[in-house]
Amino acid sequence: MLEIEFTSHLRRLVDLPDSVEVDAPTVAAALDQLAMIAPAIDSYLRHEDGSLRRHVNIFLDDQFVRDRQRLSDSTAGVTRLFIMQALSGG
Repeated sequence: MLEIEFTSHLRRLVDLPDSVEVDAPTVAAALDQLAMIAPAIDSYLRHEDGSLRRHVNIFLDDQFVRDRQRLSDSTAGVTRLFIMQALSGG
């Protein structure tokens, strides 16, 4: 199982729990499952073509996701997927 964790901002934005567990072979499949649990989050994370939005970063354990277009990075051997959204302002 893969545990998906979120920043507190994302949790408040779409009313998510601290984490969600999914069983998915790739980052794209994990986000697909997350979208089934919390549909509102998908438009914050991905473009209509499925690619990751510029202001979103995803980590597999402690490594950045490399394939931001297709999100094909494997989740094999990964225990934690962390999603963060860059914020700006002053």
